[in-house]
Amino acid sequence: MRIRVLLVLFLVVAIVASQAGRLLVVDAPQTADAIVVLAGETSVRPERALALLREQKAPRMFLDVVASDVLYDQPLTGIADRYAKSQPEKDRIAVCPIHGFSTFAESDDVHRCLESIGAHRVLLVTSASHTGRALRIFRHRLPQYEFSAAAAQDPGHFGLHWWTNREWAKTVLDEWLKRAWFELVDRWR
Repeated sequence: MRIRVLLVLFLVVAIVASQAGRLLVVDAPQTADAIVVLAGETSVRPERALALLREQKAPRMFLDVVASDVLYDQPLTGIADRYAKSQPEKDRIAVCPIHGFSTFAESDDVHRCLESIGAHRVLLVTSASHTGRALRIFRHRLPQYEFSAAAAQDPGHFGLHWWTNREWAKTVLDEWLKRAWFELVDRWR
């Protein structure tokens, strides 16, 4: 009897674990007043956001950039601004300086940028593995906005079959730990 219970328990854990990556991802972009590219990865996220901007998912786009970050001797906000100005949609793209070092803190800075254009519906663009947690945090922190999310797929960083790649496994573990921290600690602050 105990062996059966352990076998069933093991099977349930294996099935849930096999879906751990899929449970992190939300990729359901809705039409919005603004697209916000969350700070962090700087090639796949902006590329996905530009595609959504060109598909008319929103009239405006913000690139979140950590204001204190420097790449060699160049402030990252300046690099992001030059990137935005190099795009055909340059009049619709702005840099949103971020001062916080977590998604939780980033939401405060995003609020300031969204207020400046009177946005109500917001499309968050972030790494696929980060979409679910980012959406939960932003909905909790900024309930006055209606949020949706678009996943920027980066196969070098994350894949749904996380157990087949060391980097993917680390990403899944890290995201689940951060999600647990949000649910157990940050949500109640």
